[in-house]
Amino acid sequence: MAEVIFVELALILILATVISTIMKLFKQPMIIGYIITGILAGPYLFDIVKSQEVVSTFSQIGIAFLLFIAGLSLNPARMKDVGKVAVITGMIQILFTSVVGFLIGKALGFTDIVAIYVAIALTFSSTIIIVKLLSDKGDLESLYGRISLGFLLVQDIVAIAILIAISSLSGGVTSGIASIETLILGIFALSAIGVFSMHVLPKFAHIIAKSQEYLFLFSISWLFLLAYLFYSLGFSIEIGALLAGISLSTFPYNYEIRLKTSVLRDFFILFFFILLGSQMVFGDITAYLIPIIILSVFVLIGNPIIVMVIMGRLRYTKRNSFFSGLSVAQISEFSLILIILGVTVGHLTSDVLSMVTAIALITIFGSTYMISHANRFYQIMSKYLGIFERKGVKVDAHTKIKSNKKYDIVLFGYDKTGFSLLESFKKIKKTFLVVDYNPEVLDTLRKNGYDAKYGDANDLELLNSIDFKSTKMVVSTIPKIETSLMLIEKVRSVNSKAIIIAVAHENQETLEMYAKGASYVIMPYYLGSEYASMLIERHKLNLNRFLVDKAKHIDDLKTREKLKHFYKRTELRKKRHS
Repeated sequence: MAEVIFVELALILILATVISTIMKLFKQPMIIGYIITGILAGPYLFDIVKSQEVVSTFSQIGIAFLLFIAGLSLNPARMKDVGKVAVITGMIQILFTSVVGFLIGKALGFTDIVAIYVAIALTFSSTIIIVKLLSDKGDLESLYGRISLGFLLVQDIVAIAILIAISSLSGGVTSGIASIETLILGIFALSAIGVFSMHVLPKFAHIIAKSQEYLFLFSISWLFLLAYLFYSLGFSIEIGALLAGISLSTFPYNYEIRLKTSVLRDFFILFFFILLGSQMVFGDITAYLIPIIILSVFVLIGNPIIVMVIMGRLRYTKRNSFFSGLSVAQISEFSLILIILGVTVGHLTSDVLSMVTAIALITIFGSTYMISHANRFYQIMSKYLGIFERKGVKVDAHTKIKSNKKYDIVLFGYDKTGFSLLESFKKIKKTFLVVDYNPEVLDTLRKNGYDAKYGDANDLELLNSIDFKSTKMVVSTIPKIETSLMLIEKVRSVNSKAIIIAVAHENQETLEMYAKGASYVIMPYYLGSEYASMLIERHKLNLNRFLVDKAKHIDDLKTREKLKHFYKRTELRKKRHS
């Protein structure tokens, strides 16, 4: 039996590798490759996936790790700024989408009960897919990433409540009373975890982190403990996993935890998408082709528009509204579960399940492309999106500087590299502006008296608002090759004499930037080895001299730690490959 499962997993992984290689050759999103792998490995083609329980278990573990790591980014203190917009946007989007979806369903000739089920299914978006896409892009920490994750969590809570309600209706009064008891126990457990995380865990932080192996073991144990706890209380494993991550989000060593668990996440989450593809139900959908097309278009275009309208009314910029809107351009696994439940209790037929499965496949593929190429889509559509913005000051503009002010230096991306650069800017006594998309970074900079502007270097409108003609130097710490090339090209188009410094991690990328007009490209590994070589030549074999540099290095690291400039190796790896 064990050998059979091993061979099956081996075939699945080999097939996934082949399909993913093809995806990479054509520069397509990996998630699509995983889902295609599942379809090929499913019962309709190669029929490889026979040990459903094993693949399903691996899938569940992957989801748990994915939501756990997402939870590590959801520090409650940092999420409070987006809580209001997340709840308002999430609730209004659910209400508006369900109402419009119901009207479309009735116009297509569905019965009331089918129209209600389908309308509700269209309101839920996949938190798992969006978290994976935002994580791959390195945008979980961005403002729109936090807002998106916030209202996706609102959707999940509503989805779970609806599923419990339907189950309760089919189970009678006793089931309804049990659901209320479950809710009370969940609130009690959540409160206990909050107290434990805030007042007990911090006292043991240094003891836990003394050993990297123990930190890894503790993190996984904490994840599985809370997942099991909430599952045993009648909730889902996913809720427990997410709360496990949130409870450790204020933990001093959460970045190390992310680094150590991300490898497990990337391996196991592969099986979720493969399982999703293998379980797609392809029945006779010829009679539903028109509803599939209409409802898919509504989800891909209508849902984002609804979000953009809501966020626009809440005075958010069209850019954040647009990027947030794309995160609801697909239906989720909860949608499929809802329809399956409807079939189980006799409210729906299997034809409806086949129809919703087709909508899921189309919208997941479509939204994956839209999110993966969001910057390009925004550049094309930006001039038409002004209708979604309200006039006046935007709550997410974070701009408290004179728009016509000229600067000697413009720095894109603060992070740990920017910390060192700012010290140099001050020493040479030049005026400078910092551009970053992290609101906490901007607040910290302004408190220290620096000019800072909210924005993303991918935003052409932002670049057009900065006076590069009079700028003497432009520095970008963003390691994305496409962003750097666009920024270099923009600056060079108006200023041929400006010094342009960028960051790269590959030799070919560095050469491309030089060809575009970069004055110097920072290569961290190259500079690191060069600096180490310089120390060896300078100090030779004198231990005391090395210890002096060590002391200076420790002092600098402590200063950065106080300012929360940790070396985020996990995020760095994500940025390198995004």
